[in-house]
Amino acid sequence: MTDANAAWPAMLKAGQRVFVVGAVGEPQALLQHLAGQPLPADLEFVQFPLAGFNDTDFTALSPTARLTSVFMTPALKGADAARFAFLPMQMRQFYDYLGQGIDIALIQVAKDRDGHLRAAPNVDFLGAVLASDALVVAQLNEQILAPPGCPLVPPARLAALVPAAAPLPTVPAPAIDDTAAAVAGHVAGLIADGDCLQTGIGAIPTAILRGLGDKNDLGWHGGLVDDAVLDLIRAGNLTGRRKRIDAGVHITGMALCSQAGHELLADLPSVQFRGACYTHDAEVIRQLDRFVSVNSAVQVDLSGQINAEVVGGRQISGTGGSVDFMRAARRSNGGRSIVALGATARGGSVSRIVPTVEQVTALRTDIDLVVTEYGVASLRDLPLAARREALIAIAAPEFRAALREA
Repeated sequence: MTDANAAWPAMLKAGQRVFVVGAVGEPQALLQHLAGQPLPADLEFVQFPLAGFNDTDFTALSPTARLTSVFMTPALKGADAARFAFLPMQMRQFYDYLGQGIDIALIQVAKDRDGHLRAAPNVDFLGAVLASDALVVAQLNEQILAPPGCPLVPPARLAALVPAAAPLPTVPAPAIDDTAAAVAGHVAGLIADGDCLQTGIGAIPTAILRGLGDKNDLGWHGGLVDDAVLDLIRAGNLTGRRKRIDAGVHITGMALCSQAGHELLADLPSVQFRGACYTHDAEVIRQLDRFVSVNSAVQVDLSGQINAEVVGGRQISGTGGSVDFMRAARRSNGGRSIVALGATARGGSVSRIVPTVEQVTALRTDIDLVVTEYGVASLRDLPLAARREALIAIAAPEFRAALREA
């Protein structure tokens, strides 16, 4: 390993594939080193970006730079279409994909309270690149404390360590409107003491988690933790005591929280950060009894198919990890796959329960329950005709007649 500064880009060679950690783990100082200087030809950057966290259009770094992304963000709308490739791939598969063919990985690390070098709090794919032959360049963030539950990063594995201080991106608490509160109320009624949970991020997941204050010994095994998860840990509702594996431990791939949440994680060893080969793996999750996966959608059609990524012919996100969790829930003893969404969009002018989805993200066989503010449709073991009626019953009333005609 070398102590490096802005000179590390000399490691880049023409035609290389460069993986850049996304979300709160993005090494922004390293990306600033790349901006505004000549780069080798035909570099291909690979990233799993998240909207609101990652805004680099890698095709703008040079006339020949290319980007392969498994998620869409607003920052990529202006990317050069000839040099931008959207890759539809679930997170568990993307982990294996990154284990081969990456030449350089750009990551972020920090020291914990004891001075040990650990990953910054997004480790979804870190294990894949550390186990590969890729050169690893790390931004050492001297402004943050790494959570003790983040993996150790062996200094000898790093080709360069670049000190740079920067605050981690934070997530403000979402506003909970009447629709989110109503959906959350229905979902909370489906969760029992001892269930092991996974949710996404946003108003509805936050409202659901805030509504679990009367539950006991809940477990956590998911792709992220946020302030609502941390609140349940502090309140004693989320203990993980009943988990058959990782008892007493809360498993996550990343932290998306407030500054106070990041500070809490620096002293919370019960939150353990693992790669997508563990967080999203069905063989792991099948060992967790009563695993409850709660995810969102853009549309649900009358057969139970889910669209979570396309609106009006435009890719707005990606397949992400939701399908990994949905299918894993089916393999868990007593597990359930829940899709929670508001019944309408665009100020109530468009139904999100539709005859046929625009893009199939999850199959009709992946879903157990669909929840809107109008109730719960339990689809498991229902034939098609009964599925249609159950879904129409939780659509907004003004759209039900048209759905029946369709």
